[in-house]
Amino acid sequence: MPDQTVRALSGIHHVTAIAGDPQRNAEFYVGTLGLRLVKRSVNQDDPGTYHLFYADARGSPGTDLTFFPYPHGLGGVRGNGQAITVAFAIPEEAVDFWTSRLARAGVDADRAAGPFGEEAIAFSDPDGLRLALVAGAGTAEREMWSPWLDGPVPVDVAIRGLHGITLQEAGVDPTAAFLTSVLQFRLVDEASGLMRFGTGPGTSGAILDLLPQPGERRGRVAAGTVHHVAWRTPDDHEQRAWRDQIATGGVEITPVIDRFWFHSIYFREPGGVLFEIATDGPGFTADEAPERLGERLVLPPWLEPERPGIEAALPPLRLARVVGEGRPVR
Repeated sequence: MPDQTVRALSGIHHVTAIAGDPQRNAEFYVGTLGLRLVKRSVNQDDPGTYHLFYADARGSPGTDLTFFPYPHGLGGVRGNGQAITVAFAIPEEAVDFWTSRLARAGVDADRAAGPFGEEAIAFSDPDGLRLALVAGAGTAEREMWSPWLDGPVPVDVAIRGLHGITLQEAGVDPTAAFLTSVLQFRLVDEASGLMRFGTGPGTSGAILDLLPQPGERRGRVAAGTVHHVAWRTPDDHEQRAWRDQIATGGVEITPVIDRFWFHSIYFREPGGVLFEIATDGPGFTADEAPERLGERLVLPPWLEPERPGIEAALPPLRLARVVGEGRPVR
């Protein structure tokens, strides 16, 4: 049974996926979806590739979709043991805007009611990562959302942050049991073969949908798939408590890793999806002024001595800013 002295995880911190070409990736997420590139860095475990962070104006926890782009990497395979869909929250009145915007951008999108009664727009990014825009998904509760006033999308219809993720598994258990008994999630709804779990408030930004698909193949993580899902905890003290609780349950878990903008621990849920628990701080403004986020390659201090070699290995990324209908200014 979970230790009730551990505060519930407050929601999704970020989701990290794999991409192909970094230029194409940046133009889609900034130019089309209107997210801000708040941190241009490298994969700290593989510094020869970028780590690109797209979020709200300040990179608030719960708004980040991040990518490791590998220009010559293989495409991934969706299947069991994966997070297969990343959903963003948009205002209820923004559905027509986004339907038109995606169509003008040549994105094939499907507008329909979701299984839990939410109006949603489903589509994929250029590498095939499945995305959704969910309307009216608690956008009024987004206290941490910071609007990007200079972005290509009007603030009143802009993406408000992450809504939820969908996990595909071979069966309900042992993942469902792990979510409720170890991570303190609770089952909040069931519909159309999906089980909806919530953590913290259990509302938009704190949702995990579980899709059991017995007999389906296992997925392979590469371009167009999710690498890991990070959950929020406020500080180092709470993170240490979570690490102790998860380790006590017999789950292999990493030591606390300093990612400079937050601290992280990693483990796999029983179905195989890589989870992270990340602290809310210090945040992306720890090393860049809010108005200059994402404009240059930023490295954590321990990688600075390797900057010449890192910069030589990275492909150019010429997206400086985005205006109008998402046209990049190079």
